[in-house]
Amino acid sequence: MSVGEIQTMLGLANAQSRTAHPLAQAVRRTALALVVVVGAALVAGFFWFANRIPDGEIALDRKADGIVVLTGGAARITDAIELLASGRGKRLLITGVNKTTNSLELARLVPEYQKLFSCCIDLDHSATNTIGNAVETRRWARGRNFHSLVVVTSSYHMPRAMVELAHQLPDVTLIPFPVVPEKRRGEPWWSSVPTTKVMILEYLKYIVVVVRTRLDPFAVEAAGARSGAKT
Repeated sequence: MSVGEIQTMLGLANAQSRTAHPLAQAVRRTALALVVVVGAALVAGFFWFANRIPDGEIALDRKADGIVVLTGGAARITDAIELLASGRGKRLLITGVNKTTNSLELARLVPEYQKLFSCCIDLDHSATNTIGNAVETRRWARGRNFHSLVVVTSSYHMPRAMVELAHQLPDVTLIPFPVVPEKRRGEPWWSSVPTTKVMILEYLKYIVVVVRTRLDPFAVEAAGARSGAKT
């Protein structure tokens, strides 16, 4: 190969390098811009989500056909039973009860309302996560021809639970009754590191649920049956 041919090849390579360099820069700038936009959207979405979470009790001024409480804390069950006792619903479903827990043990939480367990309270032992809670709630509500439900769960869990339940029961009116733990009442979420961590984790789970229920509308019951971890 002659010197002239080598110089020609080097010249072509340099020309290609000069052409590719601006393209690579444009790709990097576009990728960086996308990262910034997605990051900003996630942060903005988190503050929107956090502002939806109440830090105090709410007054329930509506009645429904039934009441459903998703287990995860004794305060949830107590509040749900008190709602039932006050006539906010005809019947109560406690979903996600541990397989070893029976109605007698739960009745001890509210001795003044023990008689309700023999007439108006149903226990679901099969649900192991929020998807399962929604699936079992659908079966329970459909079996009793209920068209409205009061939903009782922790305040930070309520947005995700409402998405799951609305996905399973699109024609049923859902009335949220968020339960705020005593230690968090009146306390802004950013004032506590553990609370902030819970909020961030719940926000990420909420995003996943919203995306999943929109993209995969038919596999929910199967997913609830497969999953074995409480979420």
